[in-house]
Amino acid sequence: MDNTDSRADTPEIYERLATPVNPGTPDFYDFDDETKFKVYVGGRRSQLAVVQSRWVAAKLRDVHPGMTFPVIALSTLGDNVQNKPLYAFGGKALWTKELEKLLLEKVPGYEQVDMVVHSLKDMPTQLPEGCILGAITEREDPRDALCIKSTSPWKYLADLPDGSIVGTSSLRRSAQLRRRYPTLQFEPVRGTLGTRLDKLEAEDSRYAAIILAAAGLHRLHLQDRITSYLEPPDMYYAVGQGALGIEIRGGDARIQKLVSRINHRSTSFRCRAERSLMRTLEGGCSVPIGVQSSYDSTSGTLRIAGIVVSVDGSEAVEGEVSSEVYSDQEADQVGIDLAADLVAKGAKRILDEIHLDHIS
Repeated sequence: MDNTDSRADTPEIYERLATPVNPGTPDFYDFDDETKFKVYVGGRRSQLAVVQSRWVAAKLRDVHPGMTFPVIALSTLGDNVQNKPLYAFGGKALWTKELEKLLLEKVPGYEQVDMVVHSLKDMPTQLPEGCILGAITEREDPRDALCIKSTSPWKYLADLPDGSIVGTSSLRRSAQLRRRYPTLQFEPVRGTLGTRLDKLEAEDSRYAAIILAAAGLHRLHLQDRITSYLEPPDMYYAVGQGALGIEIRGGDARIQKLVSRINHRSTSFRCRAERSLMRTLEGGCSVPIGVQSSYDSTSGTLRIAGIVVSVDGSEAVEGEVSSEVYSDQEADQVGIDLAADLVAKGAKRILDEIHLDHIS
């Protein structure tokens, strides 16, 4: 959009001027050129989340050069509670609730945001009323990464001595790895990506290694901290891992059209199938469901493999489905089909036996 165009042709949401914000708030505001039409981008306040929100804002500026996309970053409950694993006190809503409130309501002291940028793996598969998933960006490397203490001579999990402690707060990761590496110990490690790396490298650290999403390390230019990548059969990655989801208000056709320009078709098909699988199995970020997917744009073939593992790693069911996919609805169906296959093999029983309240 050229900013010399008549305002009569400009959606009124772009014309809204910035309202004063409370200068005492601890949250972060990244305002751009005051002369351009603004669309506000919300996100979490962690270093990685701000990088991701700014990346989305830059992509939107590239395709809408007559507009500006200020970033508003908020601290969420998930950011503030750092001394417990996620499964001990909540789920994915810990990362999204405050941001969704700012999307749906006018909150005194804050601009109302027009979209929220999430790590897709942190987005619940059931969004609150009034919110929809407007776009999914091109996927970064979805794999998990092993980061071994820099003073260690080891490179792979198989190298670690029996009894070595590996830090991860993800049941998906620890369950899969207990299955493959029963002699290792897995303990929670919370905090920002940088904080977890610092905990690994501390002189008195009890961790021999930690496991992180490769995408976050790449986005923060910390890929040199990766000792090795984890792949099936050792590790299936999290639903949506490596992609960014853009949450918008349902029925907001103007913003939907805006964000559709940065929707990545093949990533969207893959991630929608993965999310459909999780939604059908009624799983969240705190249950051990892993996936691996691919999309061949030439043949239109979407392939998704999935695994459900018991918390102790003693039981697992795996399955794989492929189909031609040319729409979001068809992608959703592939996930539903894989869920049915896994349930037939015993996945529901495994999930039903997971009582998270009793996991320390």
